[in-house]
Amino acid sequence: MAEDMKKVYARTKAVKESGNSFCPGCMHSTVHKLIGEAAEELGMLDKLVRVEGVGCCGLGQLYVTHDWLIAAHGRAGAVATGVKRSSPDSLVYTYQGDGDLAAIGLAETMSAANRGENITVIFVNNGIYGMTGGQMAPTTLIGMKATTAPAGRNAEEHGYPMHVSEILNQLTAPKMIVRTAVDTPQNVMKTRKYIKKAFQNQIEGKGYSIVEIVTSCPTNWGLGPIESLDFLREKMFAEYPLGEFRMND
Repeated sequence: MAEDMKKVYARTKAVKESGNSFCPGCMHSTVHKLIGEAAEELGMLDKLVRVEGVGCCGLGQLYVTHDWLIAAHGRAGAVATGVKRSSPDSLVYTYQGDGDLAAIGLAETMSAANRGENITVIFVNNGIYGMTGGQMAPTTLIGMKATTAPAGRNAEEHGYPMHVSEILNQLTAPKMIVRTAVDTPQNVMKTRKYIKKAFQNQIEGKGYSIVEIVTSCPTNWGLGPIESLDFLREKMFAEYPLGEFRMND
């Protein structure tokens, strides 16, 4: 009977078969899987180039099988621009957290988007700096505690949470801007569809696409994996509602 069984699902070849060191409840591993599956479905795995930021995003180098390089903190958008312009046949994506993309890398992010660079941006928004120590990020919620805001984020002192997708949606050039999640099977499937669409836009030379993925960080939130899912759905999604801001054909 085993000989008659048909394989309906296989591990993506974009990720090594070894385990990973992401914290329990972290969603980075799921996002890595979806990136690989999308590239494989498009037959572009051999052309895939990853430009990653530092911190937890930089751990991807330990797990991916495709080409990769690490940009200086915040500079992934600029580095990816150079890679794509010098190797236009490559499928280039950045993999960045909120501190990398929206704090130190805000200028590079805005500039690449405003120029309509033909790259794909995977933006992992968990509302806090991860491996670098749990500091407050531009996306940290009001009242949310961080090592640099032990009493919680205060709007008068720290400003308000930054909504990257909404800001980029004010620009003319970006082709695709979406905010999604991977907390449920339905959202996982939807996110894979978005990543594939963003890659397809790049293949067709349509320009800049960003997929913002709102995720959890149990370790730096000080919550267990299950509790962090509740916080994600009750607090993070309230501040960062999921949806499509721009899906130009």
